[in-house]
Amino acid sequence: MPAPASPPAPLAVTCGDPSGIGPELAARIAAEGAPAPMVWIGDPRHLPADTRWQAVETPSDPVPRGVLAVLPLPFAGAAVPGRPDPANAAGTIAAIARAVALVQAGACSGVVTAPINKKALKDGAGFAFPGHTEFLAHLAGGVDVVMMLACPGLRVVPTTIHIPLAEVPAALTPALLARTIAITRAALIRDFGLADPRIAVAGLNPHAGEGGAMGTEESRFIAPLIRDLQAQGVAITGPLPADTLFHPAARARYDAAICMYHDQALIPIKTIDFAGGVNVTLGLPFVRTSPDHGTAYDIAGRGIADPASMRAALVMAWEMAEARRRAHPAP
Repeated sequence: MPAPASPPAPLAVTCGDPSGIGPELAARIAAEGAPAPMVWIGDPRHLPADTRWQAVETPSDPVPRGVLAVLPLPFAGAAVPGRPDPANAAGTIAAIARAVALVQAGACSGVVTAPINKKALKDGAGFAFPGHTEFLAHLAGGVDVVMMLACPGLRVVPTTIHIPLAEVPAALTPALLARTIAITRAALIRDFGLADPRIAVAGLNPHAGEGGAMGTEESRFIAPLIRDLQAQGVAITGPLPADTLFHPAARARYDAAICMYHDQALIPIKTIDFAGGVNVTLGLPFVRTSPDHGTAYDIAGRGIADPASMRAALVMAWEMAEARRRAHPAP
């Protein structure tokens, strides 16, 4: 008789900035019942004093229900809620690197990252990356990635991200848009189990340019690119006016929307599900999600932080890992 299959590996949850709300969110979710198997990577000293936690040697070591499994990672100092300490920068970075190494080794199913403070990381450890996404791409070998924001009712992908609005038209090139669409489509198939994903593309200008009266990017390269992809059998539509792209009937017609700039993508998802949005990095060889909020220093340590987005990030990471397991079952 064949041996029973081993249970899927847990998710690796990083501590994030220990002075932010990351540690308390992990502790609360574990105490209330985590939606997926998880192991927390960080310094146990940074957890709330009443946290029920247990150190483990490997991510899959069992712990009682309601207890947070911890892979201890000593930091240079204690953590004061709301007061980021550059001395803890190296530990924060090491937690991310360790989570990625565990996933790459097959010991964890995916990475869920708690929020970081980029300035503290730069000041304390010379962190040379704009944020999590770029660092994760570096750890994965320099792969090409894009950012998706997702909730049960909407998935959006901004083509340009953290740049001034005035710089968007120059940054928005045909090659960048084509790359964003390709990475998004591949991830929808691999990570979300959609055999033929439907993609909607927003226009850059009001009314999607209105035939050139309000801008020419749509007619010059956005529409031709979409026509080329349609000729290749891709289920894609656009360019569509952004002001009519996100009402319920419109959202029912696509699986993800490609937007042209940061706020065009983030305003609708934060309006639809402010507390439960999830940041997903597409294009990595491993699953990575994160809550769609920051360190929340103003409420850190007070026990009032909403765990909805972190919980949703765990659920989505587990579902994405399951989709990959179904596509490539273990022998």
